[in-house]
Amino acid sequence: QVQLVESGGGLVQPGASLRLSCAASRRTFSDWAMGWFRQAPGKEREFVATISRIGSTTYDAGSVKGRFTISRDNAKNTVYLQMNSLKPEDTAVYYCAAVTDISRNWRVSTQEHEYDYWGQGTQVTVSS
Repeated sequence: QVQLVESGGGLVQPGASLRLSCAASRRTFSDWAMGWFRQAPGKEREFVATISRIGSTTYDAGSVKGRFTISRDNAKNTVYLQMNSLKPEDTAVYYCAAVTDISRNWRVSTQEHEYDYWGQGTQVTVSS
């Protein structure tokens, strides 16, 4: 069983930065593509960023491009989301997710249905 545990969320003012972390329970973490999604109140969950197995490929949603950066440390089984210049519209529950299926884990994905495991989420609130 794969467990993903997010941390690092909180309440910040507009313009501030946060770094989210997602720790995985399995050493096969380096075999998985990883992603971050978010869900704002009353809205559907949406893609934020994705990263390939060794971090050579990343892709961000247009709404966060230039402000958010996804990265990973395979030695620590952890994926990160560095969020800078936060805006009130970034307020959401942020989820990390893993693509573990061997037919898909070799490439990045923006599609929610392609992710096999999800964390429980961490709340990010941006408000003055």
